[in-house]
Amino acid sequence: MPESLFKPAVPILFVRDVSASSCFYRDRLGFVVDFLYGTPPFYGSVSRGQACLHLRHVGAPNFAALAATEPSLILATIEVTDVHGLYEEFQAQTVDVAQLPTRQDWGGTDLHIRDPDGNVISFVTYTQQQ
Repeated sequence: MPESLFKPAVPILFVRDVSASSCFYRDRLGFVVDFLYGTPPFYGSVSRGQACLHLRHVGAPNFAALAATEPSLILATIEVTDVHGLYEEFQAQTVDVAQLPTRQDWGGTDLHIRDPDGNVISFVTYTQQQ
């Protein structure tokens, strides 16, 4: 029996307005809107490079209050090649930074941003051990 090939996971973020959220990810974070489904849209997809996030409409953000009290409630992690360059890019777009690029003991440097619905996304660059 052949081994199953795993592909990247696709996190589903809960948002109040799929159209507005897709614009945020496109205009502020440099993603492409892959699709919006429904009238008005209640589901959609955005991507940048090989990273993909799905957006699902909810009446109220489920994690916003919890994220305000839980410092590391990360809903998606995206590996990138240059987290510091990405931070500079996001600064120019006045993105809400929840954590500056921080070198972690576990071997990565991560940057956390917060979208308009309170979803925290981590962008991480892993450094090779010498």
